[in-house]
Parts: sequence; C-alpha cells; structure tokens
Amino acid sequence: MRIIFIGPPGAGKGTQCMRLTQHLKIPHFSTGEMLRATRNQSALGRVVASYIDGGRLAPDYLVMRLVTKRLAMPDCVGGCLFDGFPRTVDQARMLDEYLVEKNGKIDLVLNLVADQEELIARLLKRSTLEDRVDDNAETISARLRVFHTQTAPVLDYYAGRDLVRTVDGMQSPDKVFEEILGHLP
Repeated sequence: MRIIFIGPPGAGKGTQCMRLTQHLKIPHFSTGEMLRATRNQSALGRVVASYIDGGRLAPDYLVMRLVTKRLAMPDCVGGCLFDGFPRTVDQARMLDEYLVEKNGKIDLVLNLVADQEELIARLLKRSTLEDRVDDNAETISARLRVFHTQTAPVLDYYAGRDLVRTVDGMQSPDKVFEEILGHLP
C-alpha cells in the first residue's frame, strides 16, 4: 500500500505517518528529512539546504532522485508512506510514471487540513523543540505560501482518481489517527 500525506507545514503529517507506519508495518519517509540530511554531505546538499532554509521547494529532479533511490530499497516493496511528497504536480506525474514502470500505484491520498494560526503556533513550538532552522516566522510564512500555490494543486491531480480523503488535523492526534484508519482501503 502506498499512501501520500498532503497538508501544510505543521498539519501533523509526520506525527501521523509515524503512527501509521507502526500500524501497517511499511516504511515512512519524509522528503524534507531526506533533503535536510544531505545538508553536510556535499556541495549539492548545501545547495538543497539553501532552498529549504529559505522556505522554498527543492528542484523536482533532485527530489525525485532521492525518492526513486529510496523506493528501490527492499523495505519499500510492500508499500510506503509519503510524508509531504509529492509537493508539486510535476513530482506527482514523475512519481506516477515511476510507479507504472514498477507495476505500482498510489492507493490513497490523505489531505490533512488545519487552521493557519494553529499551524504557525505549532511550527514555532517545533522550532524550539527540534531546533529546526527552517521553522522561523519568515520561513513559515514562505512555506505556507508555497504550500497553497504549489502543493495544494496536487490534491486536484489525485482527486480526479477519487484517491483523496480529507482529515481534520485540528483534532487530537488520537482522533486524527482514528479518522485516518477509517479511510484505509
């Protein structure tokens, strides 16, 4: 089973992915974490970090290289949870093309929605708890704009195939998880 979690920064995608990965016994991967991990590995990693630190999306071709490399690992054969990926319609198309080549498909897209003021408060709190450079007021504002202009259209892309289910991310984490479980195929 391959499930995509889409939602603005701070909506709870990572939290719910961690819970669902334990429930379904399939890996969870966050392209944001994967990209941040490259920060000190090479000159390319530093370039990617400059995009993230500025609240912008890394170029699609770089993200896809990381994703296809990860999908080729044996633990992904039975499926995976995509945390905040794809972030653009082009990435969604590239993912579909890759999966078709591998006789795979997306089974479900979970759209986590939350109030913008609550998202900002969550992200500022996360900045303190996790020492995240990319969670400051200016970057948060930029990331929310990017979500609404570049990532939200991905929902329309998948809605045409009746894959999108909306989940209220303002509920308690337990209620959100319960709602997610109710949407599983």
